[in-house]
Amino acid sequence: MSGIAARRRRKRKLKAEINVVPYIDVMLVLLIIFMVTAPLLNLGVDIELPKSNAKSMQEKKDPIVVSVDIDGNYFLTVEAGSNEALTAAELQAKMAAIVGQNPSVPVFVAGDGKANYQKVMDAMVLLQEAGVERVGLMSQPQDRR
Repeated sequence: MSGIAARRRRKRKLKAEINVVPYIDVMLVLLIIFMVTAPLLNLGVDIELPKSNAKSMQEKKDPIVVSVDIDGNYFLTVEAGSNEALTAAELQAKMAAIVGQNPSVPVFVAGDGKANYQKVMDAMVLLQEAGVERVGLMSQPQDRR
């Protein structure tokens, strides 16, 4: 009988292998979770800030310029020379109508250097709510002396 017991012990050796299948399953679940949540993390206003030494942009169409003066008033310039004062609701309504007709129209925000930054941000939020996809900020080139 001792020979039979020795054979059983030899057959029942422990395997020194790691089963990685559960780890792969967990990794795939985490990958799916991150792929679903990553697009939801974009919570800010999409803007493209120009650099101080940026060259002027060449556009085929005349851009629309939303200006914010030092007191926080909004002005809309659709064509060169036509500058009209608007309230926030009027600005949003007009921009929604313009973007509805031409979604790829270039839109720039020109804020006074001494204006309240919150008013400039409010103008950008109004433009985003009106359906404008890309907003550029206008600046003056630096003097290089």
